[in-house]
Amino acid sequence: VPFVAGLAKGTGIVAHLPGEGDAAVALRADIDALPIEETSGVPWSSETPGRMHACGHDGHTAILVGTALVLAELARDAPLPQPVTLLFQPAEEGGGGARFMIEDGALDGRIGPPPARIYGLHGWPGLPVGMVATRPGAMLASADRVEIEVRGGGTHAAMPHLGRDPILAAAQIVVALQSLVARETDPLDSAVVSITTLTGGSAFNVIPEQVALAGTLRCLQAETRQRLQRRIAEIATSVAGAHRCEAITRITEGYPVTVNDPRLVARFEQVAGGAIGADAVATLPAPIMGAEDFSFYGERIPACFFALGLEGDPAAPLPPLHSPRFDFNDNALPVGLAAMCSLALSG
Repeated sequence: VPFVAGLAKGTGIVAHLPGEGDAAVALRADIDALPIEETSGVPWSSETPGRMHACGHDGHTAILVGTALVLAELARDAPLPQPVTLLFQPAEEGGGGARFMIEDGALDGRIGPPPARIYGLHGWPGLPVGMVATRPGAMLASADRVEIEVRGGGTHAAMPHLGRDPILAAAQIVVALQSLVARETDPLDSAVVSITTLTGGSAFNVIPEQVALAGTLRCLQAETRQRLQRRIAEIATSVAGAHRCEAITRITEGYPVTVNDPRLVARFEQVAGGAIGADAVATLPAPIMGAEDFSFYGERIPACFFALGLEGDPAAPLPPLHSPRFDFNDNALPVGLAAMCSLALSG
């Protein structure tokens, strides 16, 4: 299979199989691991200390490699009904590798004609093996990093009136930020504002000069995302000011909302249903507040992201994604392979 390597800062690969027509279908797999020490105990555990495939990307990659092998074998006998572009993408786990793949021309015909649409999958604990699931519109949330530095005036803890307590101001900011979801977001919309770290101080009897907050903002609509980014900064500044402190807010935009094209979802359901059975194709009842950089592809071309069932035994549930005990259920590989091959041939 012809390919171009060295993309997305080094390890990204775009491979291509020619076919009839001048518009390709793209299939994507993420290939990175996580900085987690594996404790699954399986014989094929990670041999690299502090690194493991805790999100199933090894399974995703195996499925796309298998798809390439099947398609290449079919192409020996007759041209494929459409060109197929295979994206092996690094740095999904926070690095935004999809963005770098796009910048390196992965969707611009770097090899073969430009893709007209793209599909991607993710292994899904809780969804039974043998099934796939997706939904039109927003499927996964945007994800932004929030950092707030609260500056005050240090003093002896026994004499707080001589200083300006940044810890008290920070605590009030954490509480006030929750009103953004509870009182400023439509109950029929969804958002999450989670402050997950609060650091500062060095002694039990000293009020520090400053403390730092960090957390995440998750949204399902671009408009909500923009509004809450602005309001987080406004609330932090105002609450800190009320306590005679100063707040400096930095919001680093991460992944946008993963939005599935409704027409492509309908196409996926029809094609996947023909490959693995209509009863094995489900509709997710609601979006999930996790995030995926597959969203960057969907900003450029019609996209459909779908879940691949991994749950084998309800009595012994699979550990969740990002758990040090997680292990991809290999029984899902044939299902993912059948879905991807069918999409490559007629999706």
